[in-house]
Amino acid sequence: MRSGVEGTIHQAVTAAGTRRTRYTGRRKAAFAHVLTATAVNLLRLDAWWTGQPLAPTRTSHLTALDLAI
Repeated sequence: MRSGVEGTIHQAVTAAGTRRTRYTGRRKAAFAHVLTATAVNLLRLDAWWTGQPLAPTRTSHLTALDLAI
């Protein structure tokens, strides 16, 4: 569960640059967060519609051993 949340945060930071907001004030910063969340959702919808995976999936060590046998 945590990796899903951190993946979303990483995507927001890399795609929209949310480390710092360009606006000052609570209202403007909150609006910038809403716009960033909308942009991330649109990116994910586009990836889903085109069938592009968001990130490569990891294989656990146990599964890798099972595949080797």
